[in-house]
Amino acid sequence: MRLRHLLLPLLAAPLLTACVNDGATYEIDNTREHVLSLIREQPYFWDSKVELYLVVSRMPACMRRHSLGAGTEKTRVEVYQVPSGAFIIKAGKKMFATETQTCESFAKMDSEPPEGMGQLMGTFRVKKDELVFVKEEKDESPDEE
Repeated sequence: MRLRHLLLPLLAAPLLTACVNDGATYEIDNTREHVLSLIREQPYFWDSKVELYLVVSRMPACMRRHSLGAGTEKTRVEVYQVPSGAFIIKAGKKMFATETQTCESFAKMDSEPPEGMGQLMGTFRVKKDELVFVKEEKDESPDEE
């Protein structure tokens, strides 16, 4: 009887390890109070789809979780900042606009804005089986005259 109680959790462990439930954070102004976080959830190991969520936060003023829809474990999510301070989030082929002043504005975009995507801040991607945010390297070379 005791052996059965030990075997059941061991048999269930491989089923749970295939699921994805993780996240990564982009610190907008290098503080934990002003961030964009990506959360990936895959409740069933047999489903290749992963639900993507963006948490927009500027504490203590606001925090909001928005759905980016379904992706895969390898879906890259790019973060662009436009001059107004708003952000464009590109998840695969889908694009969304959001802001961190009230954390409430969140809209799906049909195409790139005519004035451009803004500055690429970095990308959420999987590195060594872990979701991380990789900041875009800024060109620090001085202007040549």
